[in-house]
Amino acid sequence: MSKILIASDHAGFILKEKLRDFLGKKGIAVKDLGTYSKERCDYPLYAYELAKSISLGKSKRGILICKSGVGNSIVANRLPKVRAALCHCVRIAKLSREHNDSNVLVLGSAFVKADLAKKIVLAWLNTGFLGGRHLKRVKLIDRIDKKIKIRSR
Repeated sequence: MSKILIASDHAGFILKEKLRDFLGKKGIAVKDLGTYSKERCDYPLYAYELAKSISLGKSKRGILICKSGVGNSIVANRLPKVRAALCHCVRIAKLSREHNDSNVLVLGSAFVKADLAKKIVLAWLNTGFLGGRHLKRVKLIDRIDKKIKIRSR
């Protein structure tokens, strides 16, 4: 497995730190894109940096954490080839991989505590994309990305 990116804002900082350490102990390489403290910051900057790396193909997968998870999801999904999934349980994390080939996992620290987050992350990392009928839909998403890009020129 390639290096996993992780980033958060101030509200997700403590959970990010716990997950980064947890993944490291599991032997999973993690690149921490910040934030590096509980000091108030702007989540769009961190979500964009992580999503940009995924969009450009520099990284395969990443994890974003903010208070609700909604803001990070909105930012990340604006970039082409990013399929960010806001997950609050193991089942949704698995489905996001199996059906949508999600490449960014988004967690809301106000709703997902560390023990559950660890289970969600492991399920998400260890679940593969099923392809088949789901591949057609992922390709449709990619075509929509391209259409939007063309229209905005």
